[in-house]
Amino acid sequence: MGVLRISRLRLYGYHGLLPEERQDGQPFEVDIELSWDMSEAVRSDRPEDTVDYREVIKKVKDVMTGPPVGLLEHLAGRILDEIRKGFPGMESIVVRVRKPEPPVPGVLGGVEVELRWP
Repeated sequence: MGVLRISRLRLYGYHGLLPEERQDGQPFEVDIELSWDMSEAVRSDRPEDTVDYREVIKKVKDVMTGPPVGLLEHLAGRILDEIRKGFPGMESIVVRVRKPEPPVPGVLGGVEVELRWP
């Protein structure tokens, strides 16, 4: 088994509970970890034997630019669902969604939600 990590994918979105988050938007960061049997790709060196991470990123972007949601938990769940549908051979998936600049005084490191499947 191997792991593909996509780290700190930075996107702009209009998600959140506060009116200013929905109106003005804000940056988000997304991390993805996909685990599956990579042995065929290791042996073959053929792109068709692996996951095209550009396709994973496209799914994340589609969710992030889709209809706004209130909760980070819901947003991460939508990303997780889209990845599961698009890449059914995964043994495990981790999705982290982060607001690096949340509209909350004193939060310097951002806020983040992590979902794991299974």
